[in-house]
Amino acid sequence: MTKAENKVRNIGIKVNPPKGTCNDVNCPFHGRLKVRGRIFEGVVVSDRAKKTVIVQWEYYHYIPKYERYERRKTKIAAHNPPCIDAKKGDLVRIAECRPLSKTKSFVVIEKVER
Repeated sequence: MTKAENKVRNIGIKVNPPKGTCNDVNCPFHGRLKVRGRIFEGVVVSDRAKKTVIVQWEYYHYIPKYERYERRKTKIAAHNPPCIDAKKGDLVRIAECRPLSKTKSFVVIEKVER
């Protein structure tokens, strides 16, 4: 490996950089994609699409009429760079970026250790 292949860009967020390398333009570590805005943590529920994962997480929503909470869940499509390569069941951290397609505005930045 040369120095250019091993170089990992600082994305401005405190995360562990991936151990692998890639030449994906839409990779925040090895490409030109900038991350900004919101950061979420969730579980990959689907990895069937090419370079895309569906990430889901649950949250509680308060219902004032019944003075109780209900569980809700959100699913978001995120770009999956080859250097990270998240699989179904992995706990990942995703960050907002510019729109990459009609449904993708997030990118996987880290596999979270359980």
